[in-house]
Amino acid sequence: MTRHSIVFPLALGCVLLLLVAALGVGWQALVLNRDLEEVDWLLVVLGALGSLLSVAGLVWLCLWLLREIGVNQRQRAFLDAVTHEMKTPLASLRLYVDTLGRHDPDRDQRLEFLNRMRGDLERLERTVEQVLMAARAEGDRKPMELERVPLAQLLRACIEEICEMHQLPRDAVRLEGASSERAAANPSVRGDAAELSVVFRNLLENAVKYSDAPVDVRVCMRSGEDGRVDVEITDSGIGIPSGELRKIFQRFYRVGRDVQRTASGLGLGLYIVHNLLRRQGGRVVARSGGWGQGSRFVVTLRAV
Repeated sequence: MTRHSIVFPLALGCVLLLLVAALGVGWQALVLNRDLEEVDWLLVVLGALGSLLSVAGLVWLCLWLLREIGVNQRQRAFLDAVTHEMKTPLASLRLYVDTLGRHDPDRDQRLEFLNRMRGDLERLERTVEQVLMAARAEGDRKPMELERVPLAQLLRACIEEICEMHQLPRDAVRLEGASSERAAANPSVRGDAAELSVVFRNLLENAVKYSDAPVDVRVCMRSGEDGRVDVEITDSGIGIPSGELRKIFQRFYRVGRDVQRTASGLGLGLYIVHNLLRRQGGRVVARSGGWGQGSRFVVTLRAV
């Protein structure tokens, strides 16, 4: 459904809404100027209720159309993003394969080609993994077998992987509030280690991807009094407008058209995060002061 194809139905719905409202008001004004019996008054009341229900139905139809338009636009953006995320590394791989097939580069250049091809393959693998994980998070309703997960250890592994992937210095993404000496500063949570790794990798990936150089991301753990553990991931990046803080966890949703053109992504990362945490009895909340104010994501998990 394109934007042009819904203009007529949407305009027609608005016209019908106004027409029904005008007819209802005119009809009421007409009948109220006459002497009516009890049966007539009953018909007036029923007619008024019918008019109100018709108006409510048309309002619901217009709202539903607007929502479907938004979903359709996000799906089209998702398809465009998937196409880009797959075609770009595939074109790069083809170029390097053709070059290696037609020429005989020296050892150093061959190793450089192989490293770049490995990077393209990893990009393709991450794209496919995101799509499969989104389908799994949405469709899998079986009860999970949760285990004891050392949170600090898992966060350190995710941070190390993100820093290596983006070739960042070790202090660009740092874990605060963890200590090798105090057990209270190293809480364990109840969950699935593999899925929690996906959750924190996605959040850290977003924090790095939407931050300007130099990247400065802080990860902080805090134990609550209600048997919960909060993990805060704070960045100094582009920020999120207040009106979009709830929408970012929707499937295919991405903040801002300018951001969509400059940053790669499928619009599935935060949707996956939200669904995986919900499966494990956790939750995630986004906070930001707006554009240019950075973002803060708070993940709450059950402590062991």
